[in-house]
Amino acid sequence: MSVQRYAVIGHPVAHSLSPRIHAAFGRQTGIALEYTAIDAAPEDFDAALAEFAAEGGVGANVTLPHKARASQICTYLSDAAQRAGAVNTLIRTATGWQGDNTDGVGLVRDLTERHGLDLRARRTLLIGAGGAARGIAPSLLDAGIGDLFIVNRTPERADALADALALPGRVHPRYLDDVGSLGNFDLVINATSATRGAALPSLPVNLVAPRGAAVDLSYGEAAVDFLAWARSARAHDCIDGLGMLVEQAAESFHRWHKVRPETDAVYAMLRDRGAVLVTAD
Repeated sequence: MSVQRYAVIGHPVAHSLSPRIHAAFGRQTGIALEYTAIDAAPEDFDAALAEFAAEGGVGANVTLPHKARASQICTYLSDAAQRAGAVNTLIRTATGWQGDNTDGVGLVRDLTERHGLDLRARRTLLIGAGGAARGIAPSLLDAGIGDLFIVNRTPERADALADALALPGRVHPRYLDDVGSLGNFDLVINATSATRGAALPSLPVNLVAPRGAAVDLSYGEAAVDFLAWARSARAHDCIDGLGMLVEQAAESFHRWHKVRPETDAVYAMLRDRGAVLVTAD
């Protein structure tokens, strides 16, 4: 039986749960695969991906900080990847890499199916405008959220994301410093890449509406500070990114193997074992 080679490429990436997740999916579906983690600094991403392909790699996940660059090297981009301007899933073809983005559909599935949230008409605040934010924003809008406010330390990036989404009636870039004047939100999502101990943006505790939800795209140690703030803000639902990670991985697995694995058992395994790591994939 031939073993297919896959990897996750990021910097840093040693913490990644993706190899464990895809190994579990492979066992569940009877698919023989090898899935490794490749650490590549931004300037080394192209070379690392080329070396992986030369050694027989047929698919890869892409995590921080390479999602935008990955979208630039593809010969074909899915609609989701085009809208996001970021790629988290690469598929090797005879003509080069195809790029997709499964982050958004993974997040929506986790929030709606695992956590039972109704996203429709929720006034939403998205903190951050990098690759993670770009990956989820289109899917949130497709899921029917209400107005989407985007704040970022660099306002030009919030403006650029709002422009890319091309829905000026629903999407509103704002200065991060002005977040306290925006009222409260039914859904607050932290898409920044700050790890624990780094500076979490200063957020007022009245930012979350009654029965509102607060979501961090990170998991484990990286989500601790934001979720502590969410509890102090009395968010009804305080959710980390572990479920999103498992769901986006299942979508990537489906793109590669045409089989969608069951996710609940894998999620439960990781949650039971703590999954106390440093950042989102």
